[in-house]
Amino acid sequence: MAHVSESKKKIVDEFSKLFEDYPIIASVDLENLPAPQLQNMRATLRDKVVLKMTKRRLINIAIDKAKDKKPGIEKLKENLKGMPALIFTKESPFLLYKTIKQNKSPAPAKAGQIAPKDIVVPAGSTPFSPGPVIGELGALGIKSGVESGKIAIKEDAVVAKEGEAISAELASMLTRLGITPMEVGLDIVAAYEDGTIYPRKLLDIDEEQFMGELTTAAQGAFNLAIESGYTTKENAGVFIIKAFNQAKSLAMESGFMADAVVADMLSKAEREMLSLKLAAKIQ
Repeated sequence: MAHVSESKKKIVDEFSKLFEDYPIIASVDLENLPAPQLQNMRATLRDKVVLKMTKRRLINIAIDKAKDKKPGIEKLKENLKGMPALIFTKESPFLLYKTIKQNKSPAPAKAGQIAPKDIVVPAGSTPFSPGPVIGELGALGIKSGVESGKIAIKEDAVVAKEGEAISAELASMLTRLGITPMEVGLDIVAAYEDGTIYPRKLLDIDEEQFMGELTTAAQGAFNLAIESGYTTKENAGVFIIKAFNQAKSLAMESGFMADAVVADMLSKAEREMLSLKLAAKIQ
């Protein structure tokens, strides 16, 4: 690194040491994060992570130095977006993403910003009186009409796809509609763990949906094991109960006396006797 100044060498060495000390490294984009929110996030995460920022070129040099000890870390260079910084932690990358996501707050869109996800204008009433706004909505692909003296949006409309730039007209309309599609907070782009790069989409788990799918899969596996006669410790009790009931039914049908069927056989005999008595008209 003969072309790097001493001060920059110290920065690279600091990053290199952090690469050695921490198993989880996440790239974050600070481009749209105001300074007060950044300080708040630093305070929130102080005991869990180390957040470091510097020039992209120096981060790339540090990553190149670390790639022998951290196989696959060089792929993180592809995920240095906007104003990049790195988070170093020993926590699960999924838990890290969840913590950061929970500390984000909604914000209005500004012209030129990139949509973090599909932006939807929902159907329903608006505060607008009939007028030129109908044309403005139409220009943005939003179908509207007049209902009860106010402009109403007739159906949900996707006005910006994830990754698309937000126009000045759309940003203004979203603000007027009270829609805040942006989020203020740290923006994790990807995370590295043990040779694997996890992109944001993979880290952003809907826990409720995931647990629902896991429950459905577990129930399906349980039912399949029962139907196929495959015994496990989870379904052994079901098989025992099923075998007991089948044996009991067989004993009842064949008249085989056993402790488990004595009461049932006596009840059956009594019912048959009463039926016979009734049929014979015996008082």
